[in-house]
Amino acid sequence: SRELNRFYARRELCNRLEEKTEKTRSERQQMIEKIRRQKRTRSRKSKKKMLEGKKQLSEKKELRRTPQNED
Repeated sequence: SRELNRFYARRELCNRLEEKTEKTRSERQQMIEKIRRQKRTRSRKSKKKMLEGKKQLSEKKELRRTPQNED
């Protein structure tokens, strides 16, 4: 009975250690992928879409400005 309990405890410990190492590996892999995506150059279509969005925001901000006197 004691030998069987020790066997189960060791197996459980090994499973927990494997889960922990896999988690850190996947987190590291996710970080690497994130950096890779950030460094990747954008396609023409995505650049165009991004610039259009920025242009729209700048137009909105321009409308928010207080009118200035032209003296």
